Amino acid sequence: MATGQLFSRTTQALFYNYKQSPVQRMLDYDFLCGREIPSVAGIVNPGSDGFQKLFFGQEEIAVPVYGSFLVLSSSVQAACRAHPVADVFINFASFRSAFQSSMDALKQSTIRVIVIIAEGVPEADTKKLIAFAALNHKVVIGPATVGGIQAGAFKIGDTAGTLENIIQSKLYRPGSVGFVSKSGGMSNEMYNVIARVTDGLYEGIAIGGDVYPGSTLSDHVLRFNNIPQIKMIVVLGELGGRDEYSLVEALKQGKVTKPVVAWVSGTCAKLFKSEVQFGHAGAKSGGDMESAQGKNKALQEAGAIVPTSYEGLESAVKGVYDKLVSNQTIVPAPEPKPPTVPEDLHVAVKNGKVRAPTHIVSTICDDRGDEPTYAGVQISTIIEKDYGLGDVISLLWFKRSLPKYCTKFIEMCIILCADHGPCVSGAHNTIVTSRAGKDLVSSLVSGLLTIGPRFGGAIDDAARYFKDAYDKNLTPYDFVESMKKKGIRVPGIGHRIKRGDNRDKRVELLQHYGRTFFPSVKYMEYAVRVESYTLSKSNNLVLNVDGAIGSLFLDLLASCAMFSQQEIDEIVGIGYLNGLFVLARTIGLIGHTFDQKRLKQPLYRHPWEDVLYAK
Repeated sequence: MATGQLFSRTTQALFYNYKQSPVQRMLDYDFLCGREIPSVAGIVNPGSDGFQKLFFGQEEIAVPVYGSFLVLSSSVQAACRAHPVADVFINFASFRSAFQSSMDALKQSTIRVIVIIAEGVPEADTKKLIAFAALNHKVVIGPATVGGIQAGAFKIGDTAGTLENIIQSKLYRPGSVGFVSKSGGMSNEMYNVIARVTDGLYEGIAIGGDVYPGSTLSDHVLRFNNIPQIKMIVVLGELGGRDEYSLVEALKQGKVTKPVVAWVSGTCAKLFKSEVQFGHAGAKSGGDMESAQGKNKALQEAGAIVPTSYEGLESAVKGVYDKLVSNQTIVPAPEPKPPTVPEDLHVAVKNGKVRAPTHIVSTICDDRGDEPTYAGVQISTIIEKDYGLGDVISLLWFKRSLPKYCTKFIEMCIILCADHGPCVSGAHNTIVTSRAGKDLVSSLVSGLLTIGPRFGGAIDDAARYFKDAYDKNLTPYDFVESMKKKGIRVPGIGHRIKRGDNRDKRVELLQHYGRTFFPSVKYMEYAVRVESYTLSKSNNLVLNVDGAIGSLFLDLLASCAMFSQQEIDEIVGIGYLNGLFVLARTIGLIGHTFDQKRLKQPLYRHPWEDVLYAK
């Protein structure tokens, strides 16, 4: 067993079997104590490799993880080789694997202290670990332990509980008291007691409640006696076993020269008629010597200060401390103010301490109530009032109910643009992809990805340029010629097949609808005047479907009196109008996919195939 300090402000540990909470608590404690380096050097997690992102104060750090089955050596050996300064091994393995992983660690020359958290480790395995550790001058804390802490320096796992408890117990800086206990839960309570009546803890160890602990109460008391900073020792034992009697012998032999305040819990066991098993495996009285009363009496006779009850333990500790202060054995140091450890965002939000902005905001639909709503309109209302597709688009795209002539126009645009045969690029790509055996979504996407300025994507550009020209009072001549000087084709003008003497029927239907139902068609009429000028240049420079929809949509937005000028500019700039073509052509492209799946062999033969498949 070591004769001095186990830990320091530079101690680093390897953590076995990754558990985020205890690892993060260790790192938060490091920050609270003002450590310059994290206490967790690496994580051994069988079956995984890489790193874990954790916080060291406000800084996010990557802690390496070792556990790949591909390494020739064991994961423990690989981690120890990578971090030779890490001399503490904190083992969070289950009781089934705790022995092998602990033995692997004990065999590494760099490991000096092993902490075994698991309960229920077979006693035969524990004895082997204890024997190996003693032979190789190493320290085992546990099994069935919460660990230990050196105040202001190093903390093991969940020792001392939450940050609030650590601050309340003043564990962020060293005091003058050495404390050892079998119980981890009682250790947390005693840290509070010690902080209330003394200048605080220097080091605290919970050896664990098993019958055969890796290190004993007396092992740590003797070690505390050799640490100059520790001026008094507090021991909390429990009934069962005879571990406390080794401390009795040490006191009698004068090996412990510092004042010891001790209490063995479990005095209530005498009130029961039959033998009682308490929480720990070792907390079972086997006779008078193993009873709490027998141990307390022996400790008192050996020179320890033993109160008459647990309630008197606090007063006993205070009495010894006050004497040490009065004779200046202890000179209390000024109390430093600990830094504030940043809270995790989700915890701070849950506690109402911060307001975190959302990453995504959706205002078109809400499904949190009894029924979903589209822009505030309930689904049942949409069905009951016989809303059409245009009405739903107006709610989801524009977040308002547009007049019926507007929603009918939207539906008309979708109907007219749903398909244009198999020769256009989108349909051709969809057909080829479908014939290649791809699924519906893949076939559809291959066609949609071709939508652009030369295939359906000119509606927005047509609206932008027609609006800009009209608002600037440009004549059709000035507009077209200025575009020509810039090297830009006029969006919405031109067609491969249609001519001035062979107009696109879809354009005529759209223009007729607009002139019949729209309060104003000033933008469309401007587009018609532009067409008249371009036709004087070439007979195929007619107003096409993109130009007709783009100009008429400007008229819809401007004449329905439901959009501000800023909103109109935003709608045109974002790309709402091209959305109409995407929605419409989706219907047609899905149709082409189904057509090819159903026919197996295409009815239409593309002219390119005569070249591509010529024998």
